[in-house]
Amino acid sequence: MHKTLIVTNDFPPRPGGIQAFLHSMALRLDPSRVVVYTSTWKRGREGAEATAAFDAEQPFTVVRDRTTMLLPTPRVTKRACSLLAEHGCRAVWFGAAAPLGLMAPALRRAGAERIVATTHGHEAGWAQLPVARGLLRRIGEGTDTLTYLGDYTRRRIAAALSPGAAARMVQLPPGVDEKTFHPGSGGDAVRARLGLTDRPVVVCVSRLVRRKGQDTLIEAMPRVLAAVPDAVLLIVGGGPRRTDLERLAAARGLTDAVRFTGPVAWEELPAHYGAGDVFAMPCRTRRGGLDVEGLGIVYLEASATGLPVVAGDSGGAPDAVLDGETGHVVPGGSPARTADRLVELLRDPGLRTRMGARGRRWVEERWRWDLLAERLRELL
Repeated sequence: MHKTLIVTNDFPPRPGGIQAFLHSMALRLDPSRVVVYTSTWKRGREGAEATAAFDAEQPFTVVRDRTTMLLPTPRVTKRACSLLAEHGCRAVWFGAAAPLGLMAPALRRAGAERIVATTHGHEAGWAQLPVARGLLRRIGEGTDTLTYLGDYTRRRIAAALSPGAAARMVQLPPGVDEKTFHPGSGGDAVRARLGLTDRPVVVCVSRLVRRKGQDTLIEAMPRVLAAVPDAVLLIVGGGPRRTDLERLAAARGLTDAVRFTGPVAWEELPAHYGAGDVFAMPCRTRRGGLDVEGLGIVYLEASATGLPVVAGDSGGAPDAVLDGETGHVVPGGSPARTADRLVELLRDPGLRTRMGARGRRWVEERWRWDLLAERLRELL
């Protein structure tokens, strides 16, 4: 594999699913052949210290730009070309195609022989907007390969590309570390700490934003409790919607039936998945299709942990579920349909076991990091 320059805004310690995806992939490439060019996470002493500590632990070179958001400006393009030459890189991987992929022609002129750009949910949104659609087409022409998460994002993005660029698209979704996310990951200890040992638990692990559907889960809980009186909803994660969600739970009289953990450290996430009997995130599409779920790696992490999943039908979320086998897909934003599936699963331990076991096998067969990292190495 050529030495590779990774150009991205999405890199730890900045939190998020795309950040975790890129970091996990970078760790599985040859560290002596990887250079990361990325933005600064947070300004100020605390952010600088956290970033410096993280970068020092990495087995590859990390170069931080002074800005908190890389854009394809002349200055940033010049810096990327300089790093390409300085480190002898012959391949480039854009962690998110839009908008940084617009630098591809300049990097090609600077000596890049292979250029790969990864698309996520937001590129599917770009494909619907006239100006952004034209920029996405330019990115497709300037790169050797655009990768896609699943069938939904491929269809949406391919419609904005030239036929040649669309034909060069290759699937490259995030993977799951099946050795980290597995049955017996420490869920019993989390349940005991939260006082939930003897209660059926529906767990949702995600950022608290409107698209993810935590409000739908709260609205579904009265119907769930009518059938399973001691059930509890465990909402794991932080985000701007926490206060609103807490108010909603209180207004519905669900203070004891809805628990919020707040943000959880990465190393504690597997145990929090394992604290659930069922995983649910009924995500929904917003803003006329501009705000959609690209894939939903949380469903696969839950499957790896041995849980059945209830997923919303937003964007590519159904690509992370074998409907009727590893879980169910429900209309995003439907408390009634969500509640029906949760009740079905909470009442039937055998069904939960079968779906959880099938999900675990599916992750091992298709979604392991080592399989997907090999695909990236081939593309580069």
